[in-house]
Amino acid sequence: MASEWLTLILLLIGLFFILTGCIGLYRMPDVFCRMHATSKATTLGLVFILMATFVHLGFGAVGLKAVLAIVFAFLTAPVGAHLISRAAYQRGVKLHEASAIDALRARYPQEALEETPRDQD
Repeated sequence: MASEWLTLILLLIGLFFILTGCIGLYRMPDVFCRMHATSKATTLGLVFILMATFVHLGFGAVGLKAVLAIVFAFLTAPVGAHLISRAAYQRGVKLHEASAIDALRARYPQEALEETPRDQD
C-alpha cells in the first residue's frame, strides 16, 4: 500500500516537472531560455516517472532498466541541450533583448559569426 502511494506521488511530481517544461517552452522569449527550461524540467520529470516505475516494479529486469535510463538521461540531456544551444549561437541566433549577459561573445567574435552562412527562412 505504501509503495502505491509513493508511486503515485513520484508520478505526480514527474507530471509537474514535465508540465512546467512545456509551459517554459511556450513562455520563454528565445531559443536559449527555451532550451534551459525544457532540458532541466523534462529531465527531472522523466527521472521522477522512471523512479515511480522502479518503485512499482522493484528490482526486476524492467526496474533495473529504469535505473539505467535515469543515469542515461542525466548524462545525455544536459550535453545535448548544451550542444544545441552552442550551435544556435554559432549560427547567429540572437539573444533576447532583455538578456543581461552574453558569456560567449568573448569566445566567438561577432565578425566570425556574421561570416557564417545562414539558412533563409
